[in-house]
Amino acid sequence: MRAYHTTICGVQRDGVTALACDGQVTLGTTVVKQGASKLRRLAGGRVLAGFAGSVADALALFTRFESKLEEFGGNLERAAVELARDWRTDRALRHLEALMIVGDAEKLLLLSGSGEVLTPDDGILAIGSGGPLALAAARALVQFTQLPAVEVAREALRIAAGIDLYTNHHISVEVVP
Repeated sequence: MRAYHTTICGVQRDGVTALACDGQVTLGTTVVKQGASKLRRLAGGRVLAGFAGSVADALALFTRFESKLEEFGGNLERAAVELARDWRTDRALRHLEALMIVGDAEKLLLLSGSGEVLTPDDGILAIGSGGPLALAAARALVQFTQLPAVEVAREALRIAAGIDLYTNHHISVEVVP
């Protein structure tokens, strides 16, 4: 799997789902923007979605995912499975390069263009070039602290930003209770 130049971290804890992202946008090896938001609220704010990958591709996927949510009455898992199926089989979508984390108050899912819809065992997901760093940090924070989901996600991004060249400290966090 390709390492996308960003970091998104999702954490579920105590009935709260938090998604955090950095704000850096790069073009090759050049930073072109510091404060981008790679998170979206969908389905009237009940669903969060974050992406790592090409911005144009991710925006196309957000639009598709939102229409799937509407089509399936806000059922996150069903919408995610249908988007992943379309993404894998549709000739135009098949070439989109992005990964997505989506979540509501009950589920957190990773979506990919190869058809995966994955639910984490521990309520933590991370994608992008800083994803492995944020994942390790979030797991440690969940195991050894009582921090709420929003703070775990934020701190995991701060740790990743201190190590990964493609992750900055301009961190945005969205939460659904």
